[in-house]
Amino acid sequence: MNQKHQEDLAHIRSMMERSSRFISLSGLSGVFAGLSALIGGLYVYQLFKVNGIEYLGEDQIVVPASLVSELFITGVVILAFAFIFGVAFTIRKSRKYNLPIWTSATKKMLFNLAIPLFVGGVFCLSLLYHQYYGLVAPATLIFYGLAVINAEKYTFSDIKYLGYCQLFLGLISLFYIGYGLIFWIIGFGILHILYGLVMFKKYK
Repeated sequence: MNQKHQEDLAHIRSMMERSSRFISLSGLSGVFAGLSALIGGLYVYQLFKVNGIEYLGEDQIVVPASLVSELFITGVVILAFAFIFGVAFTIRKSRKYNLPIWTSATKKMLFNLAIPLFVGGVFCLSLLYHQYYGLVAPATLIFYGLAVINAEKYTFSDIKYLGYCQLFLGLISLFYIGYGLIFWIIGFGILHILYGLVMFKKYK
């Protein structure tokens, strides 16, 4: 009888977990988002070289206006790929484990994620408008970290550690403006891959 009560309690906890948290998030989403950022970051580095900018060899980098627009487009493409991979692997996991996708927890998670991302996006656009290009990479890391931490209570709690790492990395990069691309690659590329592998192994 005692064992049956424990099984019932475990089942109730599982149902509550499913209803209150978005658990269809796949670790593979993080891995492929990280790979997209890694490839995009290396592409940006090559863009600098093609335009005669030795990124790691200059203290103060002057970015021509024509290159800024190309960098912006590259960022949008990376974001699009990360979003597509995220949706694809989420649908794949939800079908595999028969999990609902569009729930109240999903809506709350997306809302809490969207607020810091929207504010951060507007802030980064203002930096581009005023030509403070060196602050864009730190700002993206900081606001993304805040967004992930803010959304943590509606999905896997482990995701907050990714948010803290992104936030910490962004704050450090504020003091190394000339190396923003390196911090960006570490944050959005390497950290995402490592986090995704850990999550995939833990929740597969």
